[in-house]
Amino acid sequence: MSTNFIKIGIFDSGLGGLSVVRELLAGYPSASVLYFGDIAHVPYGGKPLDDVRDFALGIVDYLLQEGAGAILMACNMSSAVALDAARANYPYVPIAGVIEAGARAALSNNADKIAVLATEGTVAMGAYEKALHKIAPQIQVTQTACPDFVPLIERGELSGPNIQAAARRYLTPGLDSGARTIILGCTHYPFLLPALQKLVPDDVKFIDPAGEAVKEILTRIGSDLDTINPSRFILSAPSSAFRPVGSRFLGRTLPELELAGWDSDGKRIQPYSTSKPAPSADKLSSAGSHYAETATTGGANATN
Repeated sequence: MSTNFIKIGIFDSGLGGLSVVRELLAGYPSASVLYFGDIAHVPYGGKPLDDVRDFALGIVDYLLQEGAGAILMACNMSSAVALDAARANYPYVPIAGVIEAGARAALSNNADKIAVLATEGTVAMGAYEKALHKIAPQIQVTQTACPDFVPLIERGELSGPNIQAAARRYLTPGLDSGARTIILGCTHYPFLLPALQKLVPDDVKFIDPAGEAVKEILTRIGSDLDTINPSRFILSAPSSAFRPVGSRFLGRTLPELELAGWDSDGKRIQPYSTSKPAPSADKLSSAGSHYAETATTGGANATN
């Protein structure tokens, strides 16, 4: 069924962008989402910035071809390196990212010291530090790169000794700085909230930028959000964990996953012919089913 309403295209390197989808569906349970997870290139964090920019712009092109009328970059690296270029390429399309949203949400907590957990690339760029200082030049920012988190999450490992060891290591610099506001500077990290909250004092607040980012894109769309057409979830490579972990995290069963691959140059995603169904990206296993049982929706100390 087609309408003139706006379907939101949301993308990330993998599972992480589902934290943004969750925020959208919390307010609009019937919202039509066109989601792309770039499993072929996950994680983005340690990749060259030019490559991430090309991936992000290629995904924006693809989502618009597939019917998205607005784009939410649910990826901090993409937001840092490609948001301005995407807006320049499509000046009439509402396009939002998560970094400025995260900075606004953190500063609304009236903190004078803020810690940021993010990927290597986001930290190297100083993306959150710049966004925070643009609004509040006096704020003290402690950034910590967390290279182990995304691979663990993509495998569905959301708790246990590996997560605990990595989390303790990554939380220490920010807590030692005196920060009690911690930005989850990668959309994968809300998957780890229950584990993270067990390792910090009760007065620590984690900031998930997803809520502020969703608010921004909805403000630009107005009342034209598509709540009629079905959502689609598309991956650039098969994944055994995506559907079970994502379903558990969202609190609803994801539809069958579609597969769309990059061309030989790695610049464009090849849409499949509309005359036949797109191949499935589901590659489920007993391990994937186990991962679904360990995924969770997060805790009370997370602030959007």
